[in-house]
Amino acid sequence: MGQAAQIAQIDSMLENILDQARWAPSGDNTQPWRFEIVEPRHVVVHGFDTRSHCVYDLDGHPSQLSLGALLESLALAASSHGLRMEARRRMAMPDTLPTFDVLLVDSPGMPPDPLAAFLPRRSVQRRRLSTRRLRASEKAALDACLPPGYTVQWYEGGRARLACARLMFDNAKLRLTMPEAHKVHRDVIEWGARFSADRIPDQALGVDPMTARLMRWVMQSWRRVDFFNTWLAGTLAPRLQMDLLPGISCAAHFALLAAAPPRHTDDYVAAGRAMQRFWLTATRLGLQLQPELTPLIFARYVRERRTFSRTEGMLELAQELAVQCQTVLGPAAFDRAVFLGRIGAGPAAQARSLRRPLRDLIVASGPGE
Repeated sequence: MGQAAQIAQIDSMLENILDQARWAPSGDNTQPWRFEIVEPRHVVVHGFDTRSHCVYDLDGHPSQLSLGALLESLALAASSHGLRMEARRRMAMPDTLPTFDVLLVDSPGMPPDPLAAFLPRRSVQRRRLSTRRLRASEKAALDACLPPGYTVQWYEGGRARLACARLMFDNAKLRLTMPEAHKVHRDVIEWGARFSADRIPDQALGVDPMTARLMRWVMQSWRRVDFFNTWLAGTLAPRLQMDLLPGISCAAHFALLAAAPPRHTDDYVAAGRAMQRFWLTATRLGLQLQPELTPLIFARYVRERRTFSRTEGMLELAQELAVQCQTVLGPAAFDRAVFLGRIGAGPAAQARSLRRPLRDLIVASGPGE
């Protein structure tokens, strides 16, 4: 069936469900999913990952977290129409192309999930937040929203926030001084933009306009980046504005923990569903959130002795950061953490990533098939 025919087959209910679900979060706004309409209540979600060219997408696990968030979003949006979502992964498909048959089943009397209303409103806030401690009622709601098998560990108070902020500040040096990451940053930022349908607008990065202009010029070539990093402390201003100061200026940092260390695609997809419920609950409570996954990603590179850069000194720095990450999170949380972030009260982001229009996400067959 061609794309035009599939679009014509979408009824208003399915269109609304897909339109709401496409607001699920994804790393660098990659939106690693496409929709194939089989029948009005049967959709195939064709997932993909960016591991071949993105150093952060280790084994596709961050993309799998995003796919889990999409499936949870589909379930939430479906509940608003009295439908229950059932998702089955096609086990014959490779992990690089996770593919799910999604069925929407009539469920009379099923109440709508209140989190569905917050799907388009959830966003990333990279700027400073209030240092007001989370209220007991807010933490209770965030704890209660998680599915069985997941818990949250909080890092509160000035000393804990500073330790987490230093962890992010130090990891940012790794991110900003290796060419493999520069290629990613160069491609995912949309300069001179408040909103972006398929990237991150520079106004959402959390830096002042002067730093943004300098970053735009420097990031045009690795030679410029390397020169500024070597001779002009080129990473200092971005790291201060994007990592250290926001890391201190928040209510808390947190780690979502699985009952056991995640190993396989299904583990990360399930973790993504838990992450989305947590994030939407924070939005419902009027709290803002920013993911902080980099320490987990590079700690896993170190733990599994995986090469991620040809630049001298990067592995040694990553090894030091892995020890720092374990110290900050604690040994019991280090292996079971599936998502890290900072959270706090504050205004919603005034600049943010949008999403591709639904028509651009509908395909006749899966990517790569």
